Amino acid sequence: MHLAYPAVLSALLFCTGLYGVLARRNAILVLMSVELMLNAVNLNLVAFDVWLSKAARETLHSGQALTLFTIAIAAAEIGIGLAIVLSVHRNRGTSDIDRLRDTAEGHAGDGPDSDAPAAEKAEAPA
Repeated sequence: MHLAYPAVLSALLFCTGLYGVLARRNAILVLMSVELMLNAVNLNLVAFDVWLSKAARETLHSGQALTLFTIAIAAAEIGIGLAIVLSVHRNRGTSDIDRLRDTAEGHAGDGPDSDAPAAEKAEAPA
C-alpha cells in the first residue's frame, strides 16, 4: 500500500477533529474531537513507521512505540478531562463552553434579568 492513502486519511481525520474543537460548544464533544486528532496522529506515526521500515531492514519501530505513548497520554487526558467536565457540570449546571467562559470572566449572569441595564440593577428597592 502506498503512503498516500493513510496520510490522506490521517489528514482528513485531523481536520475533522480540528473543526470539532473550533466549532463545538459542548465540552465533551471538544474532548472527543481532541481524541480524534490524536488518533489521526497515531495513524500517521504507524504509517510512516511501516514506510520507513521497508527502506531500512533493521529498525527500532519507533513510530509504533510513540503510538503506544500517545495512546497512554490520550487515556489519561480523557480521564482527567471528563472528571473536570463532570465537576464543572455539577457546580454550574452546564457544560457549554461559551457560558463557562462568560461566567469565568465575570460577565452578566444567566438569570432572568440579565438583559437589564446595570443602572436598573443598582436601583433595587431597599
